[in-house]
Amino acid sequence: MTARPIRVLLADDHPLVRLGVQAQLARHPGIRVVAEAADGEQAVRLALALKPDIVLLDVDMPKLGGLDAARRIRKSVPACRVIILSMHEDSVYVRQAVAAGAKGYVQKDAPLDELSKAIETVFRGRSHFSDAASRALLDEVVVAGGRVKDDDAAGLTAREREVLVLVAEGLRSREIAARLKIGVRTVETHRQRLMRKLDVRTTAGLTRYALSAGLVKLR
Repeated sequence: MTARPIRVLLADDHPLVRLGVQAQLARHPGIRVVAEAADGEQAVRLALALKPDIVLLDVDMPKLGGLDAARRIRKSVPACRVIILSMHEDSVYVRQAVAAGAKGYVQKDAPLDELSKAIETVFRGRSHFSDAASRALLDEVVVAGGRVKDDDAAGLTAREREVLVLVAEGLRSREIAARLKIGVRTVETHRQRLMRKLDVRTTAGLTRYALSAGLVKLR
């Protein structure tokens, strides 16, 4: 018995863009576009009605922008996973997308097969950010010596935020343990808790979250 295809809702206010994305995704039998929307409000209505697996949202749409639509969809249909489509490489947009609950961010000029890869990755519960989007964040980052702001970060404890920042700085568990004067096993426990709370599975995922959540200072 074959697995059902990944059901996708596509939202973009440009018909030619929608046509191009449709043509690209049609090459993948495991992905099926079930509906299209021309603005953010229509995208929210269709997401509520159809409950697709993935919602592809353009950032700039009339009536309701993609980021606001993402917030509404994530609140009303939490099982839907959102991927933002954008021409913008600016880290501000990437940060805003993550804050809005998006699990992926793909540039419209990315390689042809990247969108299908992003859909499959996000459907499996992981995050996908195009290389340009990741670089836009990484190019800005200077971790502030392991010190962390007191802002909230997905309900993390102060110690978890400290560990998260040091992970983003590139320190290994033994180095983090020495810096914080705690045991290596304790560091590993914090890592596992962070991954569960933030719904990521890799050190790279923890690093991306630390950047997007503002747990670093910019130069």
